[in-house]
Amino acid sequence: MLKALITELETIEDPRCGWKVEHRLLDILVIAVCAVLGEAESFEDIALYGRCKQGWLKGFLELPNGIPSHDTFRRVLMLIDPEAFECRFLDWVRAVFRPGEAAPPQIAIDGKTVRCSFDRKHGRSPLHLVSAYATEHGLVLAQRATETKGGELAVLPELLDGLDLRGSLVSLDALACRPEIAGHIVSRGGNYLLALKGNRKKAHAEVKGWFARHAFALGASLRPCFDAFDDGHGRLVRRRVFACPDPGTFDTLADWPGLAAVLAVETIRGIPGRGKITAEIRHYLSSTKLAPEALAIAIRNHWQIENGLHWVLDVTFREDACRVRERNAARNLALLRKIALNLARADGSLKASLKGKRKYAGWDNSFMATLIAG
Repeated sequence: MLKALITELETIEDPRCGWKVEHRLLDILVIAVCAVLGEAESFEDIALYGRCKQGWLKGFLELPNGIPSHDTFRRVLMLIDPEAFECRFLDWVRAVFRPGEAAPPQIAIDGKTVRCSFDRKHGRSPLHLVSAYATEHGLVLAQRATETKGGELAVLPELLDGLDLRGSLVSLDALACRPEIAGHIVSRGGNYLLALKGNRKKAHAEVKGWFARHAFALGASLRPCFDAFDDGHGRLVRRRVFACPDPGTFDTLADWPGLAAVLAVETIRGIPGRGKITAEIRHYLSSTKLAPEALAIAIRNHWQIENGLHWVLDVTFREDACRVRERNAARNLALLRKIALNLARADGSLKASLKGKRKYAGWDNSFMATLIAG
């Protein structure tokens, strides 16, 4: 992995003036990757890690003028083009992390706001990052940035174009539930799974009304194709999935590319001993011909991007506490966290939590070498 990562990092253009350069760009980036993997959270942490591990780092880096200062790390990450860095990250993921061929891979796409990256002085809202996440392996596949959550639609086509969607199931929330997004996914050889909500008023009203009459009304004839109970996390949850036998039933969905399934998912939650029960019905559109039971699993798996990526970045990597406000630096730091996450997730040599692996990597040079070498 290290060789592949270095190969990609070497192609990033050095934005600095040549006569001022004292530290190689490759050395700076590799130190930053190792430091973030070893629980560094700031530029000061990265420089401190480099000074503590200088002897070990000299084993595979040149370091002609020693370890850069924290100001150098900050300036370099401010100057590096984040678009180019994200492209190199994408190429590295493609080269190293290959999905299994047993089942079609699911790619969940969702956005996350880096809370403390706002800049009141320049009138900037917090940075919003859109990520593509492989639910089966827990790996980040790509990242794109936008100024606000509403800007996700503008970067989605570019994000999708960078991914190999052939045979994949791409799941997105209701914001992306648009025929043009669905068509883009289908044209790239993938299938979509989209949440249908009130932002598509006519389609949502028609689908909601149809299932209300045929699935949820008293004496309704449509039987659930999936009905299961889950008693994890101190709650008892029942999930029922209903599928319309003919997607062509809906006039408002006539222009949807490759539409093959229209689903309603009823979730009934209760906490034993408290007597409080809540029920929710959600609706989904999909182009895949997978069995409804498999689609029910995919719908639930989509939320792994919240638990396996966004929550981990907030809690384990403390991303929301990062106060770097300069846009390029914030984007590049976010990408370093995702590189570290992929490296730690890919390791199977140590039976420990992600936090435990990062601590061990920071303490033990041989384990850090194992992680970055793959």
